[in-house]
Amino acid sequence: MRLRALRGAITVGGNEAESILSATEELVREVMDRNSLEPGDMVSCIFTCTDDLDAEFPAVAARRLGLSSVPLLCAREIGVPGALPRVIRLLLHCYADPDTEPRHVYLREAVSLRRDLEGAQ
Repeated sequence: MRLRALRGAITVGGNEAESILSATEELVREVMDRNSLEPGDMVSCIFTCTDDLDAEFPAVAARRLGLSSVPLLCAREIGVPGALPRVIRLLLHCYADPDTEPRHVYLREAVSLRRDLEGAQ
C-alpha cells in the first residue's frame, strides 16, 4: 500500500447547517467510492470552507458517515477576491493500491476549480 493525498471540493447552496452536512457527505462518499476506500484506509482529512460557510463543521458529516477513527480538522480558506463562493474542500490522506490512479473529486460548481480534471470526473 502507498500513502496518497486526494483532493476534492463541492459547492453548497447556502449557509445552512444541513446544506453543509449533506454536501460534505456527498463529497466524502464520492471520494471513497471513486477510490474504493474504506474508513480503515484513511489516515487523516482536512476540510476547509470559504468565509461564507460557518453554520456547521464539515467534520460532523464525516463522523455521521462513520469516520470515527479518522483524525479530522476544519479550517478556513483564504479569502481571495473573486474566488468561487460557498466551497468546501478536502485533503484526504489514505493508503491505496500503488497501481491505481488517484481520483480527485470536484462536484457541482467546484468543477471550475480544476478544469484540468474534468475528463477524469
